[in-house]
Amino acid sequence: MFSLILLALFCLVFPVFLIWLTNRYPFFKKVGAIVLAYATGIIIANVGLMPRASDAYREVTIGQDRPYIPKTEAVEMVAAGTISHSDFRYNSIAVVQDSMQSALVLLAIPLILFSLNVRRWLRFSGKGFLSMLLALVSVMVIVATGYLIFRNSIDDADKIGGMLIGLYTGGSVNLASIALALKVDPNAFIMTNTYDMIVGAIVIMFFITAGPAFFRLFLPPFKAPAAADGDSTDIEMMNRKMAEDFDDYSGIFKKGIVLPLLAAIGLAIVILGIGVGISMLLPDVPMTISVILTITTLGVAASFIRPVRNIRKTFQLGMYFIVAFSIVIATRCDLSIIFQAKYLSLLGFVTYAYFGSLLLHLFLSWIFRINADDYLITTTGFVYSPPFVPMVAAALKNKDVILTGLATGMIGWILGNYIGVALGMWLGKL
Repeated sequence: MFSLILLALFCLVFPVFLIWLTNRYPFFKKVGAIVLAYATGIIIANVGLMPRASDAYREVTIGQDRPYIPKTEAVEMVAAGTISHSDFRYNSIAVVQDSMQSALVLLAIPLILFSLNVRRWLRFSGKGFLSMLLALVSVMVIVATGYLIFRNSIDDADKIGGMLIGLYTGGSVNLASIALALKVDPNAFIMTNTYDMIVGAIVIMFFITAGPAFFRLFLPPFKAPAAADGDSTDIEMMNRKMAEDFDDYSGIFKKGIVLPLLAAIGLAIVILGIGVGISMLLPDVPMTISVILTITTLGVAASFIRPVRNIRKTFQLGMYFIVAFSIVIATRCDLSIIFQAKYLSLLGFVTYAYFGSLLLHLFLSWIFRINADDYLITTTGFVYSPPFVPMVAAALKNKDVILTGLATGMIGWILGNYIGVALGMWLGKL
């Protein structure tokens, strides 16, 4: 019992150190707290600090699509010799891990969405929204065709496809929530995200170096939209504030910020409770799916309430929970399993989804005369999520597109959950 409590406390508290590292040292800032969290969890899971599951245990859990064995059943299986005492300890840890990762994601989603200002972004983001729609169509088409190509060589390829939709419309936030909704195997989750990080690192380096010049060879140049009196100043202020806010955890423990944040957590818990209640009214819909979609809807709805939207640091607190989630789920990653040949097909699926969606979006942007800067910034907002937008805007030497990238990235956080879950369920029926 003590070891379980220690594990839970570590996963909840250690993100403070990771965030401090990313704020203190430029190298770790480039790596990112989520990547560091995955690395931490994987190390914990594979250096002998935790028990390993036997093949028999994996057959009972993964083979039957369940995260762990209920305690009473596990006791009976140990007595019958079906699983070992080590498996029983592993199962106790799995119960805690599964509960924590579910709770962390379900609380993070509404907290992140509370900070949205949809009306204002819709007002200022202009033609970038056409680029966003083209990017969304591109991702959906490529993931669906990728599923048809790889479905016979990847286990649960339909669920992987749903995760990729979330990943390429909202980044790690949607990846985590869709994985939870579709009950994706932790090893598949880690490998999907790992391959995405590898491929994504190559692409983002291209975006911030040769990318601007390259895409301007094919697409029209950017033209700043005419702004009404006062609008240009308003846009510039929003650009600067949002670009600075994403990684700014300063002052989060001050009394004037902590107390409203506690109220925001309380509201997130109420929304979660409503989601659970609605799921009970929909017995034919898997519980996690109905809960995820309900809290997404209510989180967006709450963002239209000004006092809720104006609570400071809700986004940062939500991302803190995502970092903690990343540690928890990484502690379930067994490297002896993920380096199997079957995951090479998963690498193929991820690579196809990544480059296929980028190229199809580029082709559609060429047809619809989307300018190069809007193409790059909306792609960044979707695929890499809003925190990467200022970096690419700097490479473009164009601060006017920051708001477009932030807006499309935020809208991606909303749309990704709905579309990812829906597509993941639909692909399985093809």
